Amino acid sequence: MSESASTETLQAYCQSVAESAREASYQLATLDTATKNRWLEASALALMDSVDVILASNQRDLESATEYGLNDASIDRLRLDESRLAGIAQALREIVALPDPIGEVITGFTRPGGLRIQKTRVPLGVVFFIYESRPNVTADAAAICVKSGNAVILRGGKEAIHSSQAIVDVLSQTASQHGLPSGAVQLVNTTDREAVGHFLRMDHLIDVTIPRGGEGLIRRVANEATMPVIKHFDGNCHVYVDADADLEMAATIIENSKCQRMGVCNACESLLVHHDVAEQALPIIADRLRTHQIEIRADERARKYIHDAIPAVPEDWGAEYLGPKISVAVVDSLDAAASHINRFGSRHTDAIVTDSLQAANRFTQLVDSSAVMVNASTRFNDGGMFGLGAEIGISTDKFHARGPCGLRELTTYKYIVNGDGHIRT
Repeated sequence: MSESASTETLQAYCQSVAESAREASYQLATLDTATKNRWLEASALALMDSVDVILASNQRDLESATEYGLNDASIDRLRLDESRLAGIAQALREIVALPDPIGEVITGFTRPGGLRIQKTRVPLGVVFFIYESRPNVTADAAAICVKSGNAVILRGGKEAIHSSQAIVDVLSQTASQHGLPSGAVQLVNTTDREAVGHFLRMDHLIDVTIPRGGEGLIRRVANEATMPVIKHFDGNCHVYVDADADLEMAATIIENSKCQRMGVCNACESLLVHHDVAEQALPIIADRLRTHQIEIRADERARKYIHDAIPAVPEDWGAEYLGPKISVAVVDSLDAAASHINRFGSRHTDAIVTDSLQAANRFTQLVDSSAVMVNASTRFNDGGMFGLGAEIGISTDKFHARGPCGLRELTTYKYIVNGDGHIRT
């Protein structure tokens, strides 16, 4: 569809896509696990058989990358080669191995009069997924949604439109060959931003929207959506070094949390240190961070022990740097650390390093985040690392999903009630 399509034409197109997805969702809810898995296996093979077409489409996107102002890191995320395509195919095979949540009986019981009640897991229905320009996400999201019985409408970034379309063409072709409805996986084929607005007003056809990208996109979606949104705005993750911490362990955990991969939402952005150990801990930690050229922005108390630190400004405490910077503060107590995290954090991932079980328990109770780590790197908040398999994102919401969002998080439940002519008196 042309980007300059009229409002009426664009709205009609979006309506058609959503109606097709809604109709497909009813059929997907009844598909058995074997059928879904056969589609995933066939799609993995077909992606590799289509390597020339997909890489040619990806090359078109790469040639336009500079026009969209992409930096080197963004271009690298956009780029596909045969090895990366093989990784995408392998990710589909890994989803085959995950348990199918649909039909799981969460609980069941029989009432005194003989009425039998089961709380059973079912798909959400139709997922509208908006995401950044990473072609692998196209395949991952489609696979996770269909395996959990949902139809998905994919709205990728314009920078990857040709790559995403080539991947969806393969997924759609294998879907038709393996008994999946035609509307199961659809890619929005216009880059017109107004299309997003049309979809966000279709709560009668779309059950949930999941945005994955920059804060501006997510806030727009949260403000405009008429259906529930599963989201996280940013990842300002903290590590707190307690008075009873093993300082070498603390330094190693902070180094991994911050430096193992900086441009991700579960990387550490803020360090808090108890004043009782600040003099011993901060020089050790600072030495580790310097080896990675990390710029340290510290409060006055921390700068007493990190002489090359830059004075922190108020904006640093809430910042998601996604790069070689970290904020550092000295706190008077565990409770003060938790208060700081709850005020400035993003409810994503926060960690404590301590040898005290009492301190660990209090920290996990006080800190209001989707994952709270004890003596472990923040980088572990990930569906794969948790053993949950592939994820469609990490939610900092409390309803309806929190933390890594995998197959189960794309389901809801219904009550199935069986009687023998029961009537209420």
